[in-house]
Amino acid sequence: MATGTNIRTYFNGQWYEDNLPIMRAADHGSWLGSTVFDGARYVNGMAPDLDAHCARVNRSAEALMITPTVATQDMVGIIREGLATYPKEAAVYIRPMYWGLDGDPTAIVPLPDSTGFAICLEEIPMPPEGASTTLTRTRFRRPVLESAVVNAKAGCLYPNNARMLAEARSKGFGNALVADAMGNVAETATANVFMVKDGVVFTPIANGTFLAGITRARHIANLRADGIELHETVLSFEDFHAADEVFLSGNMSKLTPVTAFDDTRYPVGPITTRARALYWDWAATAG
Repeated sequence: MATGTNIRTYFNGQWYEDNLPIMRAADHGSWLGSTVFDGARYVNGMAPDLDAHCARVNRSAEALMITPTVATQDMVGIIREGLATYPKEAAVYIRPMYWGLDGDPTAIVPLPDSTGFAICLEEIPMPPEGASTTLTRTRFRRPVLESAVVNAKAGCLYPNNARMLAEARSKGFGNALVADAMGNVAETATANVFMVKDGVVFTPIANGTFLAGITRARHIANLRADGIELHETVLSFEDFHAADEVFLSGNMSKLTPVTAFDDTRYPVGPITTRARALYWDWAATAG
């Protein structure tokens, strides 16, 4: 599925200028879902936290019982080689991925040393200046480790996210604020979530039901370094209704202000604005 343009694919040791077919019909990943991926961004010549995203896709593969085959720094080097073919001003989504090739005699369990690997680079613009979203509740929840591979960025988790997002859109909202199995706020259908109350920032504590994202961690570090009080804690939907500001954190958009949660309205406040500025100031120095 191509959502952008100017796609380049790395597969079997070389780069191709196309959205290349890479899976076979009998590959374990094709019919039994053993696929993992990660997403990084290239913006204005910068690829923030690229090494962290490459390291995470390897951890995700291990969590899904398939063997990662490319060392983190080698993956970074391959990606930078591909990015060198894009203009500096291009906004590129970087997607390394693994999938199982063969299964054991039952077919269900992927063979650990039979793994496909590819990287997809795809031009996808950053959201326009001033873009924001709105939230509503969904009846669907985040799973737990005992019922799903929530410790991996796995393709098999995303149909549940799609149900959340489709339900939110059917109600006229941009995204869904999602509960964990206990009924506490976990994240949204597509990104981690922060709220601000009386100048203090709060975000749901990582409890094993959602991926505590790389960009989330970067915002936490930046805000604390700037002297802003921030707590990872248990949060309820009522806490979000009482918030002064809400924003989302994810690799695709980095930071998205939230202007409404159901009938509660929020401004794009000073801490949301500051968090965005801190991120891009950090990215300019980190590359």
